[in-house]
Amino acid sequence: MIYEICVDSVDGVKAAKAAGAHRVELCADLIEGGITPSLGMIRRARAVEGIKLHVIIRPRGGDFLYDDDEFAMMETDIDVAKAEGADGVVIGLLTADGQVDVERTRILVARARPMAVTFHRAFDMATDAFAALEALIGLGIERVLTTGQEPSPLEGLPLIVELMEKAGGRIIVMPGGAAPKTVGRIVAAAHPAEMHFAALAPVESAMRFRRPGVFMGGELRPPEYDRPGTSADYIRAVIAGSR
Repeated sequence: MIYEICVDSVDGVKAAKAAGAHRVELCADLIEGGITPSLGMIRRARAVEGIKLHVIIRPRGGDFLYDDDEFAMMETDIDVAKAEGADGVVIGLLTADGQVDVERTRILVARARPMAVTFHRAFDMATDAFAALEALIGLGIERVLTTGQEPSPLEGLPLIVELMEKAGGRIIVMPGGAAPKTVGRIVAAAHPAEMHFAALAPVESAMRFRRPGVFMGGELRPPEYDRPGTSADYIRAVIAGSR
């Protein structure tokens, strides 16, 4: 099985490699579900040898209905990822009525080649999963990331299994969001060829001076002196649980 780890730092890429993962999806701002990382992050991540690098192309959080400026940004970001030597990109675009935006997706797929293309969990917001699956197959996209249109892959497992049956090997259906306690059930039911998950654990800040009560974030006020980082031990636990 191929293990893809969702990471938001160069340290995350290194941890994924050390734990035996095959590929990373490089993102920024995972609290938003991942947006396009900076050129600097892509370049430093690409310098880590021995692991494949797919870059998410998502200009903002929120829905997957993009205006002309956002679409132009996505085109440029694909060019950047290609120029930096990424192995693939991860995209997802929907129309206002919740269908795959076939016209614009086709443009981005052509622009991305010869890189691999994954359609991300925008798929889980589509009105008709099977129509969306056929649209992606028609576009020649290599894989689709999904939790079965549910909050977790365990809840969405029946649909994931059905999608894999409908796909019939024409596209990789890659379950996302596995955890050490759930991965065994997902593998037993779906027998996926590839698995995607984040492996986050708190990383304590090295700051000695700290000013309490002042926050750089918004209403949620995340802690300023620790942040989620990728855990190699978590990755190893998922891999072990899938065997």
